[in-house]
Amino acid sequence: MTDPTPHDIVIVVPVADRPRHLSECLNTLLELIRRYPYAGKVSVLVAEDSLDTDSIDRHRAITASVTQQGIATHHLGPDEQKALVDALPQEARAALADIIGDGTTYAHKGASITRNIAYLWLNRLQADGRKRLFWFIDSDQEFRVNVAADSGEQQVYAIDYCNALDRIFNETPAKILTGKVVGDPPVSPAVMAGNFLDDVAAFLTDMAQCAPQQPCSFHGAGRHADDAAYHDMAGLFGFKAAEVFRYQCTLDGAHDHAACYTDFARKLAHFFDGEHPTRRSVYEDADLMATVKPARTIYTGNYVFTADCLDWFIPFAALRLRMAGPTLGRIIKAELGEQFVSANLPMLHKRTVEELGQSEFRPGIERAAARVDLSGEFERQYFGDVMLFSMQRLTVGCAPRTNTLDTATVGCAPRTNTPDTATVGCAPRTEPQTVRNAHPTRDEIGTLVADVETGMHEMYATKHREIADKIDRLRALFDAPEHWWRQDAGLDQALALFKNFIDNMQNNFGDDSRAWQIVNGAAHRARRLSAIAEAISRYREDRDTWHSALTKVKTE
Repeated sequence: MTDPTPHDIVIVVPVADRPRHLSECLNTLLELIRRYPYAGKVSVLVAEDSLDTDSIDRHRAITASVTQQGIATHHLGPDEQKALVDALPQEARAALADIIGDGTTYAHKGASITRNIAYLWLNRLQADGRKRLFWFIDSDQEFRVNVAADSGEQQVYAIDYCNALDRIFNETPAKILTGKVVGDPPVSPAVMAGNFLDDVAAFLTDMAQCAPQQPCSFHGAGRHADDAAYHDMAGLFGFKAAEVFRYQCTLDGAHDHAACYTDFARKLAHFFDGEHPTRRSVYEDADLMATVKPARTIYTGNYVFTADCLDWFIPFAALRLRMAGPTLGRIIKAELGEQFVSANLPMLHKRTVEELGQSEFRPGIERAAARVDLSGEFERQYFGDVMLFSMQRLTVGCAPRTNTLDTATVGCAPRTNTPDTATVGCAPRTEPQTVRNAHPTRDEIGTLVADVETGMHEMYATKHREIADKIDRLRALFDAPEHWWRQDAGLDQALALFKNFIDNMQNNFGDDSRAWQIVNGAAHRARRLSAIAEAISRYREDRDTWHSALTKVKTE
């Protein structure tokens, strides 16, 4: 019989130098609980990863304020994190360096390592036997959603998250659940440049047909983005590439096309912080239980699991690559099957802080005056894709291909029986169960990773050439002297913003971009591929060491 007792819910928020984001996040949680009371206990763990001591102090003050307002909130600072790691058996600490770091620093160690250290803290809560759910979110998210309205987007408290999660985990076999986000996209600008250039070019093309002083015509019922709309390589994930999205003006009141042009120009730079001014998703209500379905990817900014699932740490954390969630999702899908689910429980994602006009902190992005350098994030995205699709081939049982990677490698048939950790790297099982290549060697894994990277490099190179052409076409369209925006001295500031955007796109995605030079560097590629292959080859051993360490600490 299902236990009707409500789960205690522990919400975990990793944060690095984002006090404004953290404050907004937790304030919306307070409001959520006021609007939707929950019979179980809700608490928060703020897992610190800041470098700036002022940020740490402000985060600590925010957690104290939330506690005073009724939700117990614990700040897991650097010293306490070090104590958790030091409490592990000595032989385990070195073995788990790829999961929880090498202990040399507890600042800007990365979100994946920070989450894994938070697992150690959560592991100590299980001794009392209470039913618990652990809910990991990101600090730039809020406990509400945006919805479409005649007057534009509205931000509302439309989801009773806690009661919804309790119901799902009480009424279904789910052990791990992933949600999504609405608002700003969950993907990197590194994989959105092509489609955004299309949309900006469409905006200028449409504007060229308008008179600057005419009432703005860029209003109306616009399209809303789905999962495929953001990603330049949607086909890689089995989706059809989206068509051009027309910009929907967000200005209120009477205004003309020149005002719309100027407002759009101000939004262009937000793209480099991860916003997408032309493609935004909104929440669409649906019957909750009807949306619960098997999942294949985890969004690390919104996933929930039962207290007996701490074995599934964020893998390959020390590599500090993007796509950690999708990689973990493929592993969990292979092991848990239909106990790994998704549901229509998105959170509102806000990449930038309004008063700053940019993110408080974002790893992999460097700024110098008006220049933005995305090369760090681009590199982490590229090799994160290599890691993801290498693991996908292994977990679904595809034998290593000798040809380049293509979309046919996505979605290999799943096993019909329940896999376990030993199946990572197996070929498809048949009946009776026969495992071929059950334990691939380090060299075999290295060959597979190199094969995946060869195909990935070709796809990125093709997309790179397309983007370089789009940048040239956009610059020509913008610079054309016959267009009205080139003839109005009152638009000088807007023109400067447009020019700066195009220059930054050229610097980040053009032929001479630092990002592409890094990805093309033979020595760097070799180091990355070797590290990925080594991490994958150690995964089963890491799982065993992690499980033993958690068990030992929990029983002491």
